[in-house]
Amino acid sequence: MITTDFVVGSPCWIDIAAADVSAAVEFYRSVFDWEYEQLDDQGEYGYFRLGGRKVAGIGSLTEEDARSAWMIYFRTDDVDETSQTVRQLGGTVRREPFEDDQARMAQFSDPLGAQFAVWQPKGAQGVEKTDEPGALNWIELYTTHVAAAKEFYVNLFGWQMEDMPLPSGSSTYSLITPSGGSQERMIGGMMQLAPEHLALTGGLPYWHPVFAVQDCDATMSRVVSSGGSVQMGPENAAGVGRMAVCLDLTRSDFVVLESAAE
Repeated sequence: MITTDFVVGSPCWIDIAAADVSAAVEFYRSVFDWEYEQLDDQGEYGYFRLGGRKVAGIGSLTEEDARSAWMIYFRTDDVDETSQTVRQLGGTVRREPFEDDQARMAQFSDPLGAQFAVWQPKGAQGVEKTDEPGALNWIELYTTHVAAAKEFYVNLFGWQMEDMPLPSGSSTYSLITPSGGSQERMIGGMMQLAPEHLALTGGLPYWHPVFAVQDCDATMSRVVSSGGSVQMGPENAAGVGRMAVCLDLTRSDFVVLESAAE
């Protein structure tokens, strides 16, 4: 469960780089009832809010030949030190440390190609609502080599990992907990997929967010009626809930999860 009392290695912010910010804003408004707050006259960056509290950010896609996608930021106490460690572990610093009035940040790729970022708080700790309908409650990494991914992130963030067999019995799902956390503080998981099953990124691994919803099927219908599509599901996962993998207008992927009844 993701909470807002962030510790090192926990996801604390998410944003999406959109090719068409106005269209993306309307899409996510329709799907999650998010409100939008534009931060400047140019519309280069803004916040999504739910019930007045920040749940995500959105900005213009600026990298040439990049795809529109969600970015997950992990809490760190020292962005510059984390950047050095990423390089030492074989990762790539895609954007050197920079800052605004909210945080000091940097963006990376892990050694297998999955992109992620880190957040050292200044004026803001991160998202202000989690684990409620319309807010972040889990993260996932689809990777081509789980063992290598585990080694990288454990060394970088000190994560605790626990493998869980998938119902099919054909593979495992590796659960992630921040260092020193209990099972109740699990934040996400990673699973291994062949490059041909990672068509969205041309075979490269990637992270995506999971948003809690009250009704998976109703949310999925809103995704489709708003111009998005469903990549997988809806399907039931025993002890977890009902979920679907969705794509927005520009095929940025995210998951919606209706948690199983207690």
